[in-house]
Amino acid sequence: MIKYVNLTAQVRDKEDFALLTKLLVALGLKHAEVEDYPQLILQPFLPSGLTLEVVYRKKPYKHADLELVISDPDSAVEIVKKMGLQIVEHQSRSESTQVLRDFRVELPGGTNIFLVGFRATASTEPDHAGIEGNLSAGGKSFGIVVSRFNSFITERLLAGAIDGLVRCGIASRKDYDIVRVPGAFEIPSAARTLAKTRKYDSIICLGCLLRGETAHYDVIVNEVTRGIGQSAQETGVSHAFGVLTCDTLEQAIDRAGLKMGNKGFEAALAAVEMANLKKAVAGRPSSVVGKAKIKSRGGRSPLPKSKR
Repeated sequence: MIKYVNLTAQVRDKEDFALLTKLLVALGLKHAEVEDYPQLILQPFLPSGLTLEVVYRKKPYKHADLELVISDPDSAVEIVKKMGLQIVEHQSRSESTQVLRDFRVELPGGTNIFLVGFRATASTEPDHAGIEGNLSAGGKSFGIVVSRFNSFITERLLAGAIDGLVRCGIASRKDYDIVRVPGAFEIPSAARTLAKTRKYDSIICLGCLLRGETAHYDVIVNEVTRGIGQSAQETGVSHAFGVLTCDTLEQAIDRAGLKMGNKGFEAALAAVEMANLKKAVAGRPSSVVGKAKIKSRGGRSPLPKSKR
């Protein structure tokens, strides 16, 4: 089974690498630190949304090293022009009456990029489009609550969570605090304590529970889950659930960095997205204009009983 997909764009020389990286940043993609290896240089990007498409073109066209489907092609054209990059092919879709716009950019080293997208207008925005939080941790603060019990697993979850924050652009060690508690049962209390300080944009909860021979496991799992959810709802601060609930140690190991990924890393990404979602929702203009306000008198509803 495929657990994740990594998409790679290969450039043709080092100058193209720097230019393509700069272009993707200008287009709004969040990036992590450059990884320099003996055989290659790698720049990871963390888009807030990613779709894998398999395409067969009935009418083949010139090969592109990278194809980007973007949300605002008009702005992208202006960005490319400001960077001094060459647009070698621009279809007759630049007219404002055209819904779709595509163009091709060729970097000095020969790397070919094809960009296409629907214009960002109210009439062309997909019906299923919604408000989302991005994966940018810059300027945000996070609290991490980690259980010492089953530390063989929880320390790996913690390492994954920190890695996730770093890859999302956390500025420094000062932007997240780590709180350790004896076991998973104590996680909700500590998480609530952190949330009440209002110092953190999101709380990451990490722990590991392994099923035993008694009902103790079920009791603890239910209470930890309920407690974390209740803390998030009552404090208004998002809580990311990174508590493993496994039948065996082998299952926990698989979810702490092996074939099932690292649930601490996933919890960190969820925390970053939820922290940004609150800001995105708060900045959303109200769609209700001229909404009438109904005032009650004497504590009674102004509406007749039949309309209540």
